Amino acid sequence: MSANAEEQAFNNVRKLINDVCNRLNVAEAWRLRLNVCCRELTVHFPVKMDNGGIKIFTGYRVMHNDSRGPGKGGIRYHPEVTLDEVRALAALMTLKAAVVNIPYGGAKGAVVCEPEALSQNELERLTRRYTAEITILLGPESDIPAPDVGTNPQVMAWIMDTYSMGKGYSVPAVVTGKPLDIGGSKGRLGATGRGCMIIALLATKHLSMNFKETTVAIQGFGNVGSSTAKSLDQEGCRIIAVSDIKGGVYNPKGLDIEGLLHHNREAGSVVGFKDAEAITNAELLGLQCDILIPAAIENQIVEANADSVKAKIIVEGANGPTTPEASDIICSNGIFIVPDILANAGGVVVSYLEWVQGLQSFFWDESEINSYLQKIMTNAFTEVLGISQHEKVDMRMAAYILAIRRLVAAMTTRGIFP
Repeated sequence: MSANAEEQAFNNVRKLINDVCNRLNVAEAWRLRLNVCCRELTVHFPVKMDNGGIKIFTGYRVMHNDSRGPGKGGIRYHPEVTLDEVRALAALMTLKAAVVNIPYGGAKGAVVCEPEALSQNELERLTRRYTAEITILLGPESDIPAPDVGTNPQVMAWIMDTYSMGKGYSVPAVVTGKPLDIGGSKGRLGATGRGCMIIALLATKHLSMNFKETTVAIQGFGNVGSSTAKSLDQEGCRIIAVSDIKGGVYNPKGLDIEGLLHHNREAGSVVGFKDAEAITNAELLGLQCDILIPAAIENQIVEANADSVKAKIIVEGANGPTTPEASDIICSNGIFIVPDILANAGGVVVSYLEWVQGLQSFFWDESEINSYLQKIMTNAFTEVLGISQHEKVDMRMAAYILAIRRLVAAMTTRGIFP
C-alpha cells in the first residue's frame, strides 16, 4: 500500500463522518472529537530472534473514542500496516460498536511484521514484548484487544498471560477471541463469518430473493472468508468462487466447501483445489453472482474496477474493502451494499458476549451465543434499513447516521471534563 493510500484510509472514514455530521447538524464540539483519535501510542521494541540476534519492531495501539464504553478492537500483524491505517480501523470500530448498540468504544492495534516469517517462539516473544509496551492502555475496563489479520487465539492467550503476570492474577476479560480452555467463548472463532451469513440472508429477504438459490463469490479465505463460506454453505447457498492472496478457484456449479477447507489447511492456500478452475482476485470481483463478499483487506473495490462488479448484493466482510468513489458507482448501478460496520460486526458482538462471560465467570453454550448474535445483527440490519428507506440514502450512509446519532447522544450526555 502506498503512503498516499495509507493516509487516505483515515480521511475516507472522516469524510463520511463529516458528511453525516453536516446532515444531522451535529455540534462542532462533537464533530471535532469524532475527527481525531483520543489516544495514540507508538512503540519501538526489541525482540530476541532465534539466531541470537536482536530485531527492532514497531507497534501501535490507538483508541478513537471511548464515549460509549471501553476501547475494543483487534490487533493486526502485517508488514505494511501503518499508524494512519490503524487510526482508520479504530474509527470504524467506534462506528461498528455503535451500529450494533454494543457498549464499546473503538480501538485498534498493530505490529509491523511478517508473521509467516517468524517462528512460533519468535512470535511469542514479539507478542509478549508488544503487550508489555502497551499495557499502560490495556485492561478489561479500558481497552480490550481481539484477533485481526495475522493474529489468532494463541496470540490472544499470550497477551492475556503477559497482562495477567503483571497483575499477579488471571484476567481473562482483558482480551477476547481467546482459546476455549482459558475462558474463550463458544462461537467466537466463526462469529464474523456467521454474522456475514445472517446479514446476507436478511439482504436477500429484503430484495425478495431465494436465499438457498443464491450464488456467492468470496474474496479472502482467512478466518472471516472461510467461516463465511462454511456458514453460507450450511444454509444451502452455492459458493462458486473463493480466493486468497495467492489466487482463487471457480466452479459455476458450486465448490465443495468442506473439501476446500481441508485442502486449504493442507496446502496453505485454496489454489490448486480439484474440480475448479483457477481465477485471479480481480476476476473474482467481476464474476456474475448474486452475492459478493470482499473479506480480504482494504481498498479492493476501487473506482477503476467498480463498474465491473456484477453482483446484486455486496456484503463487506473486510474493513474498508470499497473506496467511497467505488461505493458511489456501485450504488448508482443498483447494487445493494451492506457496509462493513454492519456486515462484519458479528465478531465484536460475540467478543462483547465473551467479555461479559469473563467478567461474570458465567458461560453460555453455543446455541445461546448464536441466538444472541442472530437477534443483535437482525435488530441492527432492521434499524439501518429503516433509516435508509426513511432518509432515502444508501445503507452505508444509513449505518453512519445510526452510529453517529448514538455517539453524539453519549458525548452530549457525558459532557466535557472539566
